[in-house]
Amino acid sequence: MLRLVSGRVGGLLAKRATPAVCTNTSGVRTAHHGHAPDVSQVADMSKPLYWNRRDVPLPDRPFRLELNAGDKSLKEKEKGSWKQLSNEEKIALYRISFDQTFAEMKRPSAEWKTVLGGVFIFLGFTGLVVWWQRIYVYPPAPRTFEPEWQQQQVQRMLDMRVSPVQGFSAKWDYEKKQWK
Repeated sequence: MLRLVSGRVGGLLAKRATPAVCTNTSGVRTAHHGHAPDVSQVADMSKPLYWNRRDVPLPDRPFRLELNAGDKSLKEKEKGSWKQLSNEEKIALYRISFDQTFAEMKRPSAEWKTVLGGVFIFLGFTGLVVWWQRIYVYPPAPRTFEPEWQQQQVQRMLDMRVSPVQGFSAKWDYEKKQWK
């Protein structure tokens, strides 16, 4: 009987632990656990990549790999003297190799406005929640918080002469009826 139950549990665990295995187009077997295979793309880091970074000014490859006829003729013209090139042609050659200039990379972004706006929205929403809780959730403040009650309590303590040596009543002048 015990062997029958342990066999069933072991069989269920074996079925559950086996992932669905598929073979993608590259012939590599992957487990996709109920999700569609090839959902995420994996970058091939062995190939040269392009990036815009100020600390590494020369990327592994040019920005544009596919050149049109005008760009190809400009690249042929580049092999000659650069004094014969116009400023527009030099800029076009730069844009073939690089996406952004250093000035464009260093330009501050406006992301701080989005972050600050999100912070203000969060604070405003939090303020509305606190306000709603003060009105509808929390009970009214006890009457001991009222100034009249506190004045009566101070007078009561003075009349009872609470801590007359070094405490509360020691700071009250009973003859002049004022604090020392």
